[in-house]
Parts: sequence; C-alpha cells; structure tokens
Amino acid sequence: MHVAIAGNIGSGKTTLTGLLAKHYGWDAHYENADDNPYLDDFYEDMPHWSFNLQIYFLNERYGQIQEIRNSGLDVVQDRTIYEDAYIFAANLHSMGLMSMRDYTTYRSLFEKMSVFIQPPDLLIYLRASVPTLVRQIQKRGRAYESGIRLDYLGKLNDSYEKWINSYILGKILTVNVDEIQFDEKPEDLHTVINRIDAQIHGLFNK
Repeated sequence: MHVAIAGNIGSGKTTLTGLLAKHYGWDAHYENADDNPYLDDFYEDMPHWSFNLQIYFLNERYGQIQEIRNSGLDVVQDRTIYEDAYIFAANLHSMGLMSMRDYTTYRSLFEKMSVFIQPPDLLIYLRASVPTLVRQIQKRGRAYESGIRLDYLGKLNDSYEKWINSYILGKILTVNVDEIQFDEKPEDLHTVINRIDAQIHGLFNK
C-alpha cells in the first residue's frame, strides 16, 4: 500500500503523514526540506535558483519512489513527484521565474523518468486557502519560508486545483483543511481516518 499526501506549502502534509504512520503502522517517507541546500537561496532569488531547486527535488523524489517500491512496506509519503513537475516547476515557469530553456530541460527529464514511476494507490489532497496556509507557515516558523509571497501561494493553489481536477492515475481523497483541523482536533483526525478506510477497502475489493 502506497499512500501519498499532496498539498500546497503549509497545508499540513508532514503533520498528517506522521499521524497516519502512527495510526496505521505505515512507514513514513518525508520531504526533507531542512537539508535542502537550495531553499534559502531560492526564496532570496527565485529566478536564479528555480531550476537548481526543482532538479534537486526531482532527484530526491525519484530516489524516494525507488526506495518505497523496493521496500515492500506499506508507506505514507509526504508530497509526490507529480507535484514537482505539474505544480511547482510549471508555476515557476508561468510566473516568469524559470526560463523556457530551463523549463523545457526539466520537463524532458521528468517525462523520461516518469516511465519508471508507479503512482500511489491513494492520493490524499489537502486543500487549503491562502490565509490558512499563511497561518500554518507562520506557526511552524521556518526562517527560509518567511519571505514566501502571497501571490506565489495563490498561484500554487490554482495549479493544484487544475492538477487535481485532471488527475486520473488512481484513487484520490480531498480533505478541506480550512474546515478540518486534524492536527488539533482528534475528532477531525478520526473523520479523515474513516474516509481513508473507506478508500482503502475499495482498493482491496477491486
């Protein structure tokens, strides 16, 4: 079983990954942002570092997918490789923060790698408004995130909605983070788990 959690910066992916890993006994695979050597530079100068950052993420995520499939374990993953390509790289290009040359190179590499990628059995999408994202980003207090632009978060949200509406690779479960605080309210987490259980039973009953 491979469950992946998708969502914008600050939507609660890492938190939910940990909660689900604890509840189900799944192996958790996190996005290790703290060790990313490009994030500080990227938020200081997005046009200059966007390509470097996205190539780093693509490489890390591809390696993570190989580990997940080779492990034979039930896994919950914090963010997918598809978000790197269809959300973040595409958004940087559309905002003029990644050149056409770099974006074309990036997408060519992703398309070649995607042939060897198996999608998750269940994708959980955390939908959140920009005010909710900002509140949660401020709450966790990462220094490199302090300069994130509101228009950047908004554009990412638009890209996420477009991607989710066209997602056909497998089952998908959407959680509205504006209404469900699974990190603070046990009853809300229980609601999310019940919805996941229903999806998982559907996977096994194919």
